[in-house]
Amino acid sequence: MRTIDLEAWSRRGPFELFSAFGFPHFGLTAPVDLTAFRPAVKQRGVSFTVALTYVLARAANEIPEFRYRIRGDTVIEHEVVHPSMTLLTADDQLSFCYFRYEQAFGSYARSAAQEIARVRADPAMEDPPGRDDWLYMTAIPWVSFTGLVHPLSGPTDSAPRFAWGKFAEEDDRLKMPLNLQVHHGLLDGVHVSKFFLRVQEYLTDPGSFLGEA
Repeated sequence: MRTIDLEAWSRRGPFELFSAFGFPHFGLTAPVDLTAFRPAVKQRGVSFTVALTYVLARAANEIPEFRYRIRGDTVIEHEVVHPSMTLLTADDQLSFCYFRYEQAFGSYARSAAQEIARVRADPAMEDPPGRDDWLYMTAIPWVSFTGLVHPLSGPTDSAPRFAWGKFAEEDDRLKMPLNLQVHHGLLDGVHVSKFFLRVQEYLTDPGSFLGEA
């Protein structure tokens, strides 16, 4: 982790501008193409949710701005950020589930599956104290939505939020809505666009990280 020198930071102007807003966040929802990804995951017997959270976390970790967090009057950059996923319990309530991001997909998938099993057996809705290195993720698989706003703890809440919805066939392609919400003091549209492009690259070539079927 490193602390950003705000005096020398190229984003100092936008950071100060948007941080003064009551709601300094913006979101974007766009369809992503799962035509190659979905069958590749099924063929390998891999959890779709685990594989998708990996793709989102990998793309986010590759763009430094997604690793920035606001702490009081300072901004820090994490070396690695990790998925925090909501899981639906048996009584339709939510539980939090925390995955450790690793670039090797096999290691990531094994530890994520273990964490999912642990949380299903013992649901909880408490964040680990003293940590802000999360990428908050959720699924709404019943609706092919076109927009979504996430709850926030306050204006300085700077962890990116991700959500995805129901698959839909469109012109012989399998599409899914993907939503992203970020703090505008830390990220602009160019960074969000880079993220969506990077995500689509991995979804189009899942063999690059899943390995051979």
